[in-house]
This record gives sequence, C-alpha cells and structure tokens, in this order.
Amino acid sequence: MIRLEKDIMDQLHSNREISFRYDLLNYNETKIGELTSLGGTLGLNSLAQIKRKGRFRFKENELKDIDWLNDKVQPVFILNGRYEFSLGVFMISSPTRTLRKKAIHRDVECFDTSLILLEDKFDIAAKTSWANYSFMFGGTNDNLEEILKVDPEKVAGLKLFLGSSTGNMLVDDPEVLEKIFSKTDLLISAHCEDEATIQKNFNHYKEEYGDDIPVEFHPMIRSEEACYISSSRAIKLAQKTGARLHVFHVSTEKETHLFSNKKPLAQKKITSEVCIHHLWFTDADYKEKGTKIKWNPAVKSQKDKDGLLKALLDDRIDVIATDHAPHTLEEKNNNYVNAPSGGPMVQHALVALLEMYHKNKISLEKIVEKFAHNPAILFRIKDRGFIRPGFKADLVLVDLNSPWMVKKENILYKCAWSPLEGSVFKSRVTHTIVNGKVVYENSKFASSSNAERLIFNVK
Repeated sequence: MIRLEKDIMDQLHSNREISFRYDLLNYNETKIGELTSLGGTLGLNSLAQIKRKGRFRFKENELKDIDWLNDKVQPVFILNGRYEFSLGVFMISSPTRTLRKKAIHRDVECFDTSLILLEDKFDIAAKTSWANYSFMFGGTNDNLEEILKVDPEKVAGLKLFLGSSTGNMLVDDPEVLEKIFSKTDLLISAHCEDEATIQKNFNHYKEEYGDDIPVEFHPMIRSEEACYISSSRAIKLAQKTGARLHVFHVSTEKETHLFSNKKPLAQKKITSEVCIHHLWFTDADYKEKGTKIKWNPAVKSQKDKDGLLKALLDDRIDVIATDHAPHTLEEKNNNYVNAPSGGPMVQHALVALLEMYHKNKISLEKIVEKFAHNPAILFRIKDRGFIRPGFKADLVLVDLNSPWMVKKENILYKCAWSPLEGSVFKSRVTHTIVNGKVVYENSKFASSSNAERLIFNVK
C-alpha cells in the first residue's frame, strides 16, 4: 500500500496525463459498455439530501438501448493511463434531447441514491409505463435514515435483499436488520436466501468446474437450505419486532410450512408469494432450457412445485407474482457464472395460469383472488383489485378457447425472447383495459397509454 501511494504521488508531481472514462453499468452494476462524454459537470455537497450530482452530455446513438430506469453511469478518473479512480456510481434520469451542430445529443442528469431520485423514477414511469405503476424503496446496510422518511402512501413498501443481489442492495448486518424491522411502518418485502450458505455451495462447485458450472447445479447452490434459513430467520425477526413482512418468491415446499392460513389476509402480518416460474418449471427443465430458467431463488424439484401449488390453494401463500426481469438473450446465453438470474414472464403469466385451470389444477376464482384481489389487499392499494363502484377499471378480457403458440413474432417483450417459446396455450388475452381505456386489443396497442401511479392506503 505504501509503495502504491508513493507511486501515485510521484505520478501527480511529474508530468501527468489525465483522462476520463464513462462506464455504462446495468442494474447489477456490471459494466455493459462505455459512453463518450461531450462535456459535463460533477458536484459534491455533503450537506444536501442528494450529496452527489452529475450532468453529462452523451451522443444519442450510444443511448438507443439504455434502460433509463435501471442503468447507471460510473465516471472513472485515469492518471497517466495507469491508475483508475471511480468517481462514484450514478443513477441516470431526466434525459434532455438537444440538437447542436447537426448532431443530436442527450444531456443526462445523474444522482446518487436518494428519496428525490425515487420521485424522479416515478416521473420517468409516468412517461413510459403502459401499466399502472409504483416502486419499492430499497433498503441497504446504511440508509435507515432515508427509509424512515418514506411516505407510505406513495410507495408499495420497503424491499430488502437478504441474499446476494443487485449492486449494494444486500442487507446482511443483523443489527441493521433489527433496527429496520423495529422502526419502519412500511410493509417489508424480503428476498430470502442465506448468503453464507450460497457462497459455501458456490465455492464447492466453482472449485470443481470453474466458470463452467452446469446450470443443473443452480438449485443446489441456491438451495432449499439457503432459502429456509433466511425465510425462517426473517419471520422470527418480524414476530419479535411486530413488523409487517412479505416474503417474496417462495420456492420450496419446506418454506410453505412457515406460513399460516388461520387469519384473513387483511389481518395477517406475515405473508408470502409464489412466482409463475416456480409453479411451471422444475429442475428437470434445466437440461432443455439451460440458463434461460436461471432465477433467484432457483427453480427446484417437482416436490417443491407441487408443494407451492398446494400452499397457494389452501391460502398459506397469498399472492402470485411474475418477478419479471427482461435480460437480453445475449446476457442469458452466457455460461452459468456470468448469466444473470431472472427472465421475462409478465406477458405469459396469466395464460400460464389459465393453462393450469384447463388442467384442473386451479379455479378461475382462485386465479382472480391471487392475481388481483389479494395484491390489492396485501399492499393496501387504493381503489383497485376489485370490480366495484368507484374503483378503477383495470380489466382483461380473455378467450378461454383460442389456442396459440409462443413464437418470437408474437413476443411483446423488448428483450424479444421467452423461456416459454414453443409452449402452446389454450387461452389468450384479447383486451386490456387500464383505468377505463382499452390500451390493448387483439395484438394491437393503443396510440398512447393510460397508466396511473398507484396510491396506497396507510390503514
């Protein structure tokens, strides 16, 4: 360290060459490209709520595939071509399109994580979303002060990753966790996988296979044990502190026994969900689908799939979710270690459930309860989730007897792929109505969306 510091000081006192690089990062804070800055500023104010701000001008043609809600910029200071210093990781927002000297540029504002940034994301969603929208506020090991400032009427709750996750979102400090559970009135939604167990399992397979770990070992790395340890620990903490806890994407039969059906949903303080992919796929599908069905938590055994459906039907599991994560096919086609977890599911979620209905696995009434009524009750969404006078008209019309196959040409995701390609569904969605307006009709979208920001009842 002393030698390195001396070397840097020598470089600073000699003739020096200074340059900058602007790395484009995805939501995992993995570098996915570089941007050419045509100028900009970077500021620091330790007394402000947003302590670091940046404004950069980029070429528009470099931004055509950018995900404005999730991608980030990392300016890098380079000294004499040898030493690189990150100037921080910034969320990007509020792009302004400008024409200068016959070239189109984008002036992009960048901020560090803050409550104001959360509101900025709502502004972007208002302009781009076709569905009604909200966000959760992300908890970390060091943002309790900001968590306590969140208005519960304006967000769906607090999200905690209790297993390895996006960027610095892992919350693994027991003291911090107890403070969060004790002090917030927000619904705490937790991704529960024990990081120590995952790392132990991963290191075992990494030692044997290197980066070419067969994807079939994913449910052994992100194992039943990892899920159960974390879920049970979070539930015990919620019981101790009185916090409202919602466990995201339960993936094992063993975990289902942690939850109860003895109270109506509105009276429960500990709730859970299951995702479509955990009801549809099993570990037998890894051989054909490979990393396309790599999710966290992992798709597991037939026993787990059957146990999850049983718990859904007897109301130990309260809602169904998609965990929609539209990674590009190029990203997903990486080897196991480098392929991101997650996949696109939102387009095919309902028709997959209706296929289960046709196979007598679930009733239409139960689908509506778990996919519409219960999310509105659990998250206390104002005036939605039911067909009632005065409620918002958010509806879908479905043809239960109109078979079709999932093909590339009928996939609506921007990522342009689905793990369900080749699947044949008996039912199809014909119309989607958002706030009383038909925005989708027989494979065609309306000229504009009609989405609204969700509002939440505090009590």
